[in-house]
Amino acid sequence: MSAHATLFGFFNHAGFYDRMSRLFGFRPVYTRAVADVARAGLPAGSRVLDAGTGPGRVPIAIARDCPDLHAEGLDLSADMIAYARRAAAGNDRVSFTVGDVADLPHPDGAFDLVVSTMSQHHWDDPGAGVRELRRVLRPGGQLWIYDFRPALRRAEIAARAAFPGYTVRRERVNVLVGRLVAQPA
Repeated sequence: MSAHATLFGFFNHAGFYDRMSRLFGFRPVYTRAVADVARAGLPAGSRVLDAGTGPGRVPIAIARDCPDLHAEGLDLSADMIAYARRAAAGNDRVSFTVGDVADLPHPDGAFDLVVSTMSQHHWDDPGAGVRELRRVLRPGGQLWIYDFRPALRRAEIAARAAFPGYTVRRERVNVLVGRLVAQPA
């Protein structure tokens, strides 16, 4: 195995990624996303999907801070999902699924809110991802994507096409990160 492969394998390890998220400043973005969900006023029993959940911090915190909601995390990496499941052990208001944002294993209209935190810049095809996220939203549901501000441009174009009749806007979260919101007009 080359040094290059070993290095990138190390970076893909869930525990390492979780620790590095603190160094890279992602934790405040996760905290903001959870606070936004708590303020959203979703009715009891609502389902929230975190697409590209990584180590599962966002859905675990949603389950903790919003006890009337069910949170689900989805990630392409089985290692990330295993790590998240261990971190959430015993919490029946959060679940995790291995899957691709461009081909979600959920039925149409399964979620009231879909969030994605610091994941969209990794998607091979943001358009396909946004279309799938739209598919799994119930009518009137909302999509919030938190990511690096330049990366949100491609997602915004896709969201404008996938969400006719919705208001689509970008907001500033901090110097580097923005939030794309698609909500009923």
